[in-house]
Amino acid sequence: MLDFYHIKGTLEFMMRSNHLLKIILAVLLLVSVAVAVDSRTAQAQGDPDAYVNVTSVNLRSEPNNRAAVVAKLPSNTQLKVLGRNEKTTYVFVQTNDGVQGWVGVQFLLYRPKFVLKDLPVVDTVVGVGAPPAAGGDSGSQPQSTAAPTQPPPGESAAPVVTGGVSGGFELGGQVSGLGGNTVNAMRTAGMRWVKRQAGMGDGGAIGAIGEAHGLGFKILFSVIGDRNGVTDEGYQNAYAGYVAQLASAGADAIEIWNEQNIDREWKTGSIDPALYVRLLSKSFNAIKSANRGTIVITGAPAPTGAEGAFGLERVWNDDRYYQGMARAGAGAYADCIGIHYNEGIVSPNQSSGDPRDNYPTRYFATMLNRALGPFPGKKGCFTELGYLSGEGFGPLPGGFAWAGGTTVQEHAAWLAQAAVRASGTGRVRLMIVFNVDFTYYGEDPQAGYAIIRPGGGCPACEQLGRVMR
Repeated sequence: MLDFYHIKGTLEFMMRSNHLLKIILAVLLLVSVAVAVDSRTAQAQGDPDAYVNVTSVNLRSEPNNRAAVVAKLPSNTQLKVLGRNEKTTYVFVQTNDGVQGWVGVQFLLYRPKFVLKDLPVVDTVVGVGAPPAAGGDSGSQPQSTAAPTQPPPGESAAPVVTGGVSGGFELGGQVSGLGGNTVNAMRTAGMRWVKRQAGMGDGGAIGAIGEAHGLGFKILFSVIGDRNGVTDEGYQNAYAGYVAQLASAGADAIEIWNEQNIDREWKTGSIDPALYVRLLSKSFNAIKSANRGTIVITGAPAPTGAEGAFGLERVWNDDRYYQGMARAGAGAYADCIGIHYNEGIVSPNQSSGDPRDNYPTRYFATMLNRALGPFPGKKGCFTELGYLSGEGFGPLPGGFAWAGGTTVQEHAAWLAQAAVRASGTGRVRLMIVFNVDFTYYGEDPQAGYAIIRPGGGCPACEQLGRVMR
């Protein structure tokens, strides 16, 4: 160990020399720069902020889809997110190999609690010798050299809706309340069902049954609870007891849990269709003992292809999960198979042409087949089906920018087309529109899905009403 006074004396001697002082300052400056570079390098090599969530995507030199392509990134590429453009439609990223560029926000899956708006706004341009490549950024579709053809909202022609529903098909909507405007909109749309979400033990749910019935609606509850306790035997018994109370009080349908294939809704490390079916079987038997007329619907898995990026401890792809439910015997404990579909940006009559990619959850028909394929002879219930449009609200938040081109006219027509298409399959018993009257428009832009639009109008009500007559 060096003696303090020896060091002090040495420094005093060195300080007498101006030349030596300059040397010391230069060395200190070099050390500080090296530490800063080391710090940035360590940060860049940390856990990824995001993964590519499509088959492949273009990494571009600037934040627009006509900029030069720096590289093509395959599915599940890990990325560090360094900044965003002003509109939060693109993020500036770096691969593990140090390659930097811009990617559309809709093509990435972000780590939990990652907030795009917290990123700094940057205007970096990446130098590249390749010529610009126009068209969409998702690499699973051929790129076009034509300019975008989506007309402004005020100039687009309303999509044509033909046909009507038939058979025993019924329509409903998820609501935040049953005020006069909401009720009028639902009646205009031909809806006969109200959906409410309830937490296990929610005493207010009993009153909601009487309210809905008094207004002439049937009521569906989607019942959720403690994601960390749901695998415990005692908790499952308590849950079954609660849904039996709802059935006894006159609930017309009950969905057992919600999106149980992701760890936002189910315990991390315990996502397993067999564990879910154990809860489903207890609930089914309890409900039917209380009220044989109450329809039991399986929880609808979240449509996703993210298991490769996050691992099976955190998420199962919905198709794998549906297959696991079927193998575990879910069909014996359900009147209807729950389905969610809320990421469409093309007509439900299309089975190709999504500019993001051709992943099956993008399309109505393939999503329906994905859910019901493992359950021959069973009917499906869309407990959440919606289209997102930011028209009338302003730009969509970054994580939902994929729906930025959807107009209110398309939103309305596609809901009506989905009802006709669902009815025509003969395999869909119920379609719940997400949603009727939500007003929150933030990081989760629920109001953009609502059929009651800013100002109180409801174009979808008219379109749905015509096909439901």
